[in-house]
Amino acid sequence: MSQTVTPIPTSWVGPLRLSGEVTGEQEVPLATYETPLWPSVGRSARVSRLVDDGIRVTIVDERMTRSSLFVARTAADAVAAGSALTARFDDLAAIVAAQSRFARLIDVHTEVVGNLLFVRFALTTGDASGHNMTTLAAETFIDHVLAWHPELEYGSISGNYCSDKKATAVNGILGRGRSAVAEILIPAAVVADQLRSSAQRIADLNVRKNLVGSTIAGALRSANAHYANMLLAFYLATGQDAANIVEASQGITYAEVRGEGDLYFSCTLPNLIVGTVGNGKDLPFVDEVLTRLGCREERSSGGNARRLAALIAATVLCGELSLLAAQTNHKELMASHLVLERKAGGRR
Repeated sequence: MSQTVTPIPTSWVGPLRLSGEVTGEQEVPLATYETPLWPSVGRSARVSRLVDDGIRVTIVDERMTRSSLFVARTAADAVAAGSALTARFDDLAAIVAAQSRFARLIDVHTEVVGNLLFVRFALTTGDASGHNMTTLAAETFIDHVLAWHPELEYGSISGNYCSDKKATAVNGILGRGRSAVAEILIPAAVVADQLRSSAQRIADLNVRKNLVGSTIAGALRSANAHYANMLLAFYLATGQDAANIVEASQGITYAEVRGEGDLYFSCTLPNLIVGTVGNGKDLPFVDEVLTRLGCREERSSGGNARRLAALIAATVLCGELSLLAAQTNHKELMASHLVLERKAGGRR
């Protein structure tokens, strides 16, 4: 098997002014072929520096999940086994703690379909995204569960109720990864001067495009313009598993007019699956980037990953705000793309 390195244009954008989980100003890296993303995110980063608190990010929750599948003879057997398992939470938690310095069991959720028993384990995993950590824990759980319940048979170590790299409702409801909310309150004059729009126009467009438009399209727990753009660029720059943008891009943009035309704008991202240790994080360029982001500091378990998640959420807000503001003005989006891509040497 031969390996090659694929170059991806990368630029540091900002700085963003931040408060909440992260305070101060921080530039962020975006690796993308969609180079107009850099000035677009940069425009809202400039807006954040004109606001006292900048972008405030709150980490709501953090966990990684794996759902194992067991096969019972009947639905009644599956329900009884599921109830018995949830009652043995302390035993399951002790199993996790004995095999890992960082993994801790925080939740067990069961679902029964016919004679199939799905058991969804949720763990905190320190600074790791936790894919392998939870899979190892699930593998150990399976051995114990089958010993405790000989009436069950092994189905699969992963039963898709996790749910990994798929757009599902369960992750938003029960949680998977870091859940973050980024928000900003922008004075009316700044909205007009920097975004060439108004709070009312942006709020109206958000309802009509992101909420109504996404609903008639059949979006699943998602109402945003383009979270995936910023997520992929940030994931590639920091050594993340890029396939996780499938669920990470499920999020909701919210906007409202406050006071005398000020704009409250927020992005809620319930499924940010990121880590600062683990596979890919030891690559020289990734280590350099994470160091520059302040994600190689001595912090409590999970602190560096929470910082990274907060920076990503703030970056998503910047890109989302800039795009929506541009789309309130007829022809601005395409005109901007043409100018920026021609400057970069693109041909159209």
